[in-house]
Amino acid sequence: MAVRLRLRRLGRRNLPIFAIVAADARSPRDGRFIEDLGRYYPLQEPATVELKADRVIYWLERGAQPTETVQSILRREGILLAMHLRRKGKSEEEIQQAVAEHRALQYEKLMKKAKPTVAQLKQAALEEERRAAELEAELARQQAEAEAKARAETEQQAAAEATEAEAETPAEPEAATEESASDEEEKAS
Repeated sequence: MAVRLRLRRLGRRNLPIFAIVAADARSPRDGRFIEDLGRYYPLQEPATVELKADRVIYWLERGAQPTETVQSILRREGILLAMHLRRKGKSEEEIQQAVAEHRALQYEKLMKKAKPTVAQLKQAALEEERRAAELEAELARQQAEAEAKARAETEQQAAAEATEAEAETPAEPEAATEESASDEEEKAS
């Protein structure tokens, strides 16, 4: 009996969920299977996989052949890497570390490809709006500071000019006023 690891369609219309199963190659897609090995949720962002890794490895070691889709899922999850390292005689710690690094790399690739969700788009728009408001507030604050500085400089110039004018002009009128006062006193006497 040839055993295949393949997808079995579950879920409802327009909301597929796939079971990853070990089944006889002659069985229909959604028909009889030997063992349920996990779930694949393709519509979640990013697509989610739940696997019984030990059972998948068991079936692969017994000669079960994965379909192309299941093989790509197993590769992305690091199960094929774990089997390869186990065959090379690596320790469990090295295998776990290599699989964790592989999963992190695959997750980064997946996130680069993934379209942003509606919530992420809204969050980005709100962040951009907040930055724009902060920028406008900063520009308004800088403009107000510049106006206040210009106003202060203008007032200082006006005050300086006024003091210069007072320093120059009042000396002459006071002298003229003193002369006219003394002239008036002489006429009165």
